[in-house]
Amino acid sequence: MERWKQVIVVDASLGLPPGKLAAQVAHAAVAAFLHAGPEAQRSWLDQGMPKIVLAAGSAGELQTLAQKAQEASLPAYLIADAGRTVLDPGTVTCLGIGPARAEEIDRITGTLRLLQ
Repeated sequence: MERWKQVIVVDASLGLPPGKLAAQVAHAAVAAFLHAGPEAQRSWLDQGMPKIVLAAGSAGELQTLAQKAQEASLPAYLIADAGRTVLDPGTVTCLGIGPARAEEIDRITGTLRLLQ
């Protein structure tokens, strides 16, 4: 059986407070899901919505990963904050990739570490 997953990559250099981090990760998860096709959505939902949160070192790294995901035809969405609380408007906080086949996402994010 093919494994499906979703990955959220966070700009760890921002040092987001836990509540803000949770909100940004949720934005990325929902937005990337909405950009996936029906087969990916259904397969991922049927497998229990597996997801993982990884760390990037900068917004530039998120941009590079987003471009790689786009080139691989993976559903992906960069989250830019609205600036209503702790960040300046337009600050890129995280990237949602998938749901997609796990091995396809791993080709792009496989070297990243878990967010601590």
